[in-house]
Amino acid sequence: MIEIPAKLIRNHSGSAPDWLAGLPGAVDRYVDQWQLTVTGDPLNGEASLILPVVRRDGTEAMLKLQPVNDESESEALALRTWNHDDVVEVFEDDPEMSTLLLERLEPRMLNDLPDPVEATRILAGLLTRLSAVPAPPGIRRLADVAAQMIEDAPALIPRLTDPAEQQLVRRFVAQVTELLPESGDRLLHWDLQYFNVMASRRQPWLVIDPKPLAGDPAFEVFPVLWNRWDDLVATGDVAQAIRDRFDLMLEVTGIDRDRALGWTAGRILQNVLWFTAGGDTRIEAELKAVADALFA
Repeated sequence: MIEIPAKLIRNHSGSAPDWLAGLPGAVDRYVDQWQLTVTGDPLNGEASLILPVVRRDGTEAMLKLQPVNDESESEALALRTWNHDDVVEVFEDDPEMSTLLLERLEPRMLNDLPDPVEATRILAGLLTRLSAVPAPPGIRRLADVAAQMIEDAPALIPRLTDPAEQQLVRRFVAQVTELLPESGDRLLHWDLQYFNVMASRRQPWLVIDPKPLAGDPAFEVFPVLWNRWDDLVATGDVAQAIRDRFDLMLEVTGIDRDRALGWTAGRILQNVLWFTAGGDTRIEAELKAVADALFA
């Protein structure tokens, strides 16, 4: 029997109670099916249970179980489509259950690298290589995600209590609407940031945990801008530090500035819509800081 981490119970008790209840049996099933030995206590992300295991041949691995949804269903496909030298290896997977047996990486993330500029440059290099790969058939499309945002916005924007914030979000809707006809066809990670890059023995850094999407690489710039927030604050000028990160990402990746601005507006819009749907009535402070730095 395994002890399900409390964070997973909080995150999924309302949305995926059957998945939670079935976790102990699922672990037993995959341990037997893939001939694994559990070697440590369970770990967890926001949405997944992760168990350190050893394969029958002695190879260390990680067993990842997660609810089946739009974000998880193509994870193994994406990881196998990208270059092996850039991403964690998939040893086994059950696509019907979004369960993966993954390469064991080192317990160190790019977020742990002391120099935030170096970390950003590494992340930009990874983005350059990942986004050169066409999305395989069946991956959900940025065009559909963005169209849904545009459709949802009119009902959610009035929930913001500040008229200036409402106007800003409407501006972002207009930018996304303009970009929508050319939404791209590259294989995107969706959440390529410092916590989703880990050290390994075979390469300095490997990407983990994609939420695959077919779209424009410019959509991938935003996560860098509001992660490692304390490093931005420590510069004494958050707005300039955000712009410096943005410029560095474009310098390394070669992504067009106007498209990067447009899809960054789209990412801010997406988060504002999520938060207002959840009850917020003001734009979250860090999102607002990114918006002010790039669009004021």
